[in-house]
Amino acid sequence: MERRIARCGGGFLRVLIVLGVAMAVASCKDTKKAATGGPPAVTVAKPQADTVSHHLDFTGNTAATQSVSVVARVEGYLERIHFTDGQRVKKGDLLFTIQQTQYKAQLQQAHAQVEVQQAALRHAETEVRRYTDLVKQDAATQTQVDHWQTERDQSTARLLSAKAQVELAQLNLSYTVVRAPIDGRIGRHLVDVGNLVGGIGQTTTLAEIAQIDPIYVYFTVDQRELLRVIERQKALPRDTITHGGVPATFGLLTEEGYPRKGHLDFASIGVAPTTGTLQVRAVFPNRDFSVLPGLFARVRVSALEPTHALLVPGDSVRFDQQGEYVMVVNSKNIVQRRSVKIGQQVGDRLIVSDGLTADDVVIVEGLLQAVPGREVSPRPAAAKGRAAPTKPAN
Repeated sequence: MERRIARCGGGFLRVLIVLGVAMAVASCKDTKKAATGGPPAVTVAKPQADTVSHHLDFTGNTAATQSVSVVARVEGYLERIHFTDGQRVKKGDLLFTIQQTQYKAQLQQAHAQVEVQQAALRHAETEVRRYTDLVKQDAATQTQVDHWQTERDQSTARLLSAKAQVELAQLNLSYTVVRAPIDGRIGRHLVDVGNLVGGIGQTTTLAEIAQIDPIYVYFTVDQRELLRVIERQKALPRDTITHGGVPATFGLLTEEGYPRKGHLDFASIGVAPTTGTLQVRAVFPNRDFSVLPGLFARVRVSALEPTHALLVPGDSVRFDQQGEYVMVVNSKNIVQRRSVKIGQQVGDRLIVSDGLTADDVVIVEGLLQAVPGREVSPRPAAAKGRAAPTKPAN
């Protein structure tokens, strides 16, 4: 009985070994079959020719077009404040009143001096006429005539000085009424009523006014971009920037794209040697006062007229230590690495300024399976709607 069991056990073991070998052979065959299958499939497309508007993007900061410190120009006690902190003001609006009693008295005194000098002048002129007649009658000397002529001339000069003092007194009196020098938005008052302002040798700032409609945006251009701009401007008329001929747009951090439209109006006369950049300024309307000075802004400056360019999907472009590149498929369906030079983004596509032609076939999907020098099975990409021409990406 034991011998029979042993034989049965040995036979069962041999069956298991045979089955294991058969399964291993089948697995090797399947692996070899998979390894010798067709080339991997990839999705390809040709670069798309389109008309695009070139632009340059920068970062900058907003600034007031005018900023004025309202100061006390005469000495006196501050009597009244005529505005609410933070309100909008117009040029000529009354802001502060400084004590006027002293300056009204000085004006009256100056007027009185004018009367005194006018009387002295009339007296001197009368004496000149009298002594001139007496000299003709040998009743007076020429010396007396000369004396009153001198007195007349001095009275004339003193009268002019007195009139000038009246003008100065009127001017000082006008300075006691402080008005807005520009349109804009005024900050908080910096001096309270009852304080002495405008002391001798001191400058008392009463408030600050900023004009923010329109508003400026300052940004810098590095040397490389500057040279590109200069090259493009050769076709433009002179003083194009200062005459508002270069459009610009900007957007704030919370805004989509570049919704605010304006133009360049100033460029610095030289490049800063420490940074190698040129300061440029753009001006934009700000009628609702929603943009405040000092905010961060994304600026986009339009270049010349739209041009023709080749565009590829943004996902097809790769980067490594050698730079930007795409994978292309040649006429024999062999993958090749192609170095390219990428320009600005237009929607979900990138402009290729160098490295591709309109006849090249670019791999847009399946890049992980695309190995340079290996064969692939290209499949054309599904047609997509064209991006709107001359409309750059946000």
